[in-house]
Amino acid sequence: MKVMINVLMLSFFFLTGCSGDHSESPPLEITPSVEISPTMLQVSALGGEQTIIVKANMPWSVSTDGQTWYSLSVNSGYTGETAIKISFNKNIMEATRKGILSFTCGTDYRLEYTLTQEKATVENYVPVGYTLVWQDEFNDERLSDGKTALPNTKDWWYETGASGWGNNELQNYIAGFFETDTCAVIKDGILNIIAQKRNSEVLSIRMNTIQSWTYGYFEARLKLPGGRGTWPAFWMMPKNYTAWPDDGEIDIMEEVGYHADYVSSSIHCKAYNHILGTQKTAEKWISTAESDFHIYALEWTADYIKTYVDGALLFTFDNDKSGNKDTWPFSAPFYLKLNLAWGGNWGGAQGVDETKLPAVYGIDYIRVYQKK
Repeated sequence: MKVMINVLMLSFFFLTGCSGDHSESPPLEITPSVEISPTMLQVSALGGEQTIIVKANMPWSVSTDGQTWYSLSVNSGYTGETAIKISFNKNIMEATRKGILSFTCGTDYRLEYTLTQEKATVENYVPVGYTLVWQDEFNDERLSDGKTALPNTKDWWYETGASGWGNNELQNYIAGFFETDTCAVIKDGILNIIAQKRNSEVLSIRMNTIQSWTYGYFEARLKLPGGRGTWPAFWMMPKNYTAWPDDGEIDIMEEVGYHADYVSSSIHCKAYNHILGTQKTAEKWISTAESDFHIYALEWTADYIKTYVDGALLFTFDNDKSGNKDTWPFSAPFYLKLNLAWGGNWGGAQGVDETKLPAVYGIDYIRVYQKK
């Protein structure tokens, strides 16, 4: 009997604690921990999908830096391992870009993770002997007040109105934006000219360089919109314009949506123009003109006008050296033009499809070279 009592007392002693203190022990604090594999991520300019593994000892969340060239499959996870799929857009810019993921775990734990995407490889087709004299790379994404960036009005001016522009075009050109509708947006290093529906009309952009040049090599890297009714152009008109077609017009690139991926170059003057049926023009099929960026260029000298797509010759018009302005008005300064028309004699020749709106004309850069 004595032995049994001693055993019971010993059991009670261990159950209640050696000190006799019956209060609960404080819970152990867990130090937040997040490990990411691989430790950093570098992807090619072509984009695609990559996966990272997040290993954490408590629930976590992740936020991005607001850039739109990548996206995440999930933005939170729990204790253990979680896979995040990251989708990357193709990088079309001649610059490496970086993104930052910010992981939060617990009350105070923060971890930044870097994403790096290689720059695009853009071929150089500039002829020997030319020097860069003007450019717009459209790299300013935000104004100081946080609003969306527009083209710099120190370099560009707008033509506005819904006058048909000599071609029975349907759009109303605005000066960058109208109330809450913006048709010239710089984002991720690209100028986006947007044709969009507003009530019963279509708004768009027709913009011109303030500077003008006589002769040179002019190029733009462009992605064309798709859809029946679209009519994007990259072209030139004379600074001292008095009459069309007498003073000349140089169309470096035009395309109409119903004839998708066929790009053309033309000149217009008094002797050669489409009104007379004597226009000088050439056309080429570029299979990815509406899905990818291509370089469209003009070499203009005192002897000839030539246009190119990705370095390949598209169109040639020679100076006949007659001294007659009717056949060669191209010895005066011209300025550059970008516009996206909707409908019109050519763009709307097979009608328009408003389900394709908004239509976006992408411009990566405009560059002007001249010989010294």
